[in-house]
Amino acid sequence: MKSLKIENLHVEIEGKEILKGVNLEINEGEILALLGPNGHGKSTLLAAIMGNPRYKVTQGKIIFDGKDVLSMSVDERSKAGLFLAFQNPSEIPGVVSADFFKGAMNAHRENKIKLFEFYRSLEEACKEVNLPFDMVNRNLNDGFSGGEKKRNEILQMILLNPSIAMLDEIDSGLDVDAINIVSQSIVKQNRENNTGFLVISHYARLFDLIKPSKAAIMVNGRIVTVGDSSLIARIDKEGYEWIEKELKVSIKKEEEQSMNKVSIGVCATKEVLKNGK
Repeated sequence: MKSLKIENLHVEIEGKEILKGVNLEINEGEILALLGPNGHGKSTLLAAIMGNPRYKVTQGKIIFDGKDVLSMSVDERSKAGLFLAFQNPSEIPGVVSADFFKGAMNAHRENKIKLFEFYRSLEEACKEVNLPFDMVNRNLNDGFSGGEKKRNEILQMILLNPSIAMLDEIDSGLDVDAINIVSQSIVKQNRENNTGFLVISHYARLFDLIKPSKAAIMVNGRIVTVGDSSLIARIDKEGYEWIEKELKVSIKKEEEQSMNKVSIGVCATKEVLKNGK
């Protein structure tokens, strides 16, 4: 079984340290929910794992299937079985979606995919994420709505069939129907292909649908606790205040020494009503 192990990972951007010793492990077949207040390093972790050049790893290790991820280029990480769905997918004018998908699939194969097989796979994936098949003839994400871009990310995941898929707020900007579609695809990919998932979200609804087997909470660039899905329910109900009381970990940003108390789902709404803002 393949596993992704992050050991004492320190990451900085433009000289500012964001991750300050992250330790985390995700295995094939698991769904791990990554929670934490905004701006505390969750997206940075995913970007660093995938090799975004803006993020400099200054210390630590990332090991995937026994191999040193930090020594790999971005395309090598993808070919090894890692996948990242972006929080804000870019529009790429001039690149036809179908051509992009075919090129990506061929890069992951020893022999080029046959045309009939490619279009059959593409048609099935489009149906699964409820995107019109003719959209594959348009430029990649160009003119797509926010929801269409997110479903297009899931479509890519289906076609590439990674071992570990990292989803950065894949549910943001989606309506109820789209969240259901995306969730069904995640569950199917996990059950049928044993794909492991590392999922960032601020909304309990997505986690209710995909049912993570583990949850981790990140505060100030560190994983402060790892547990089962009951952590998600507790944060949805109580927010992050209990972390300060029970774990003796401040949820205030270290460099600012001040941040609003935030939570996922219903708790965030309660906080707004309580403060009258």
